[in-house]
Amino acid sequence: MNSFGSLFRVQIYGESHGPGVGIIIDGIPPGIPLSVEDFKEDLSKRKPGKIGTTKRIEEDSPIFLSGIFNDFTTGAPLNIFFQNNNTNSKVYADFKSHPRPGHSDFSAVQKYDSFNDMRGGGHFSGRLTLGLVAAGVIAKKILKKVTFNCEIDSIGTLNKEDFNIKLKDYLEVIEKDGDSLGGIISLSIKDIPIGLGEPFFESVESKISSMVFSIPGIKGIEFGAGFEGTKLLGSKFNDLFIDKNGRTTTNNNGGINGGITNGNDIYLKVAVKPTSSIFKSQDTYNFKENKISTLNITGRHDVAFILRVPIVLENSVAIALADLYLQSKKIQF
Repeated sequence: MNSFGSLFRVQIYGESHGPGVGIIIDGIPPGIPLSVEDFKEDLSKRKPGKIGTTKRIEEDSPIFLSGIFNDFTTGAPLNIFFQNNNTNSKVYADFKSHPRPGHSDFSAVQKYDSFNDMRGGGHFSGRLTLGLVAAGVIAKKILKKVTFNCEIDSIGTLNKEDFNIKLKDYLEVIEKDGDSLGGIISLSIKDIPIGLGEPFFESVESKISSMVFSIPGIKGIEFGAGFEGTKLLGSKFNDLFIDKNGRTTTNNNGGINGGITNGNDIYLKVAVKPTSSIFKSQDTYNFKENKISTLNITGRHDVAFILRVPIVLENSVAIALADLYLQSKKIQF
């Protein structure tokens, strides 16, 4: 449904063009210092405004509805709300009968018997990732010394080595053509405690993957050497131990063995699909007219929403790890 986690539990709510979006976080230990200032850096990384991103700009200032008193967490559920103030809903009116290819329009109408809110993508909008970023800020406070490094490896056919020279022109060409781009993001996580993960169904890979696929537009994930690792012999793939702390010569397993963290860096990559809402004309089925007709999408959409995903990925993974961390503290052998 719309909740995730066992001990660090998050529940997401809202629609893109409703009054606002938010997240309820339960299981936060009391006494964690927390103020609006703590959220500004991460929320700013998700904000649009750069070339290739949507023209919809919101303030995105967190409003604490519960769980905070005198700038400390109380131990009660924390409700963080973000207002929607910059909406333009009229451009979404026809998508119920003439759904956008690749978007949730068709499947959502079928599942919810047309009662779903279509405006701005409704509950399926990337705007709801605001709550994931906010919850991740708190998750990283729980994880304390754990550090995250998230970066875009490629956008379309362009690799990160060429971003400084070619990315701006590349985005402008794609935008002018009315099309969109996807790409690949990598995330490495250092100083993870050994022993996180509860096999089989609460393994580190299971928890992280479940959370990562809640991010709209994610189409694949791999850990360590991933799919390329299938080309290696076992003798080359195996990570040899070199000290009593479990450090290894290589990290083809991505810091995880048997679904449990082994103390080496967690390393993963995700595939982000191109933005579904594009301005290029598309011939697709019109359910009202019972025929294929040309769909012309208007409004404000990202050319490459991958540009705003790294902090969402980072903080979503932090949520999963915080839940496993708190579980590890509760288990007695």
